[in-house]
Amino acid sequence: MADTSFKDYVVDQLAIFGGVSARAMFGGFGIYKAGVMFGLIASDELFFKVDEVNRPDYEARKSQPFVYDGKNKPISMSYWRVPDDVLENPDDLKEWAMKAYDAALKKRSASSVAKPRRRFRALVRRKRR
Repeated sequence: MADTSFKDYVVDQLAIFGGVSARAMFGGFGIYKAGVMFGLIASDELFFKVDEVNRPDYEARKSQPFVYDGKNKPISMSYWRVPDDVLENPDDLKEWAMKAYDAALKKRSASSVAKPRRRFRALVRRKRR
């Protein structure tokens, strides 16, 4: 199990954002607000969800995406490392967390729209038989 001291520090720093919790997952932690994962902790580093709106903030700071070893090649995710100075500044951290949460909400609503269509198609196929 991962050391919880960095996780506790991150959750404490994110208290300014309100309602944030962390859950253990895959040797690290998922960072959640209202049941929506908008961040993750791996190897004592914090990563936030990134989309086209907040990606330029990370690129300007020379941040990197979270990458893990897939079966045949490294897999890059849409979570990017939060710079240390942002993590240490509550106001900046709140702003970056809000953007990450918004990105996660957009992704969640986009995927929930797609799922009913798949279910509907499967139902239509069953009725045709």
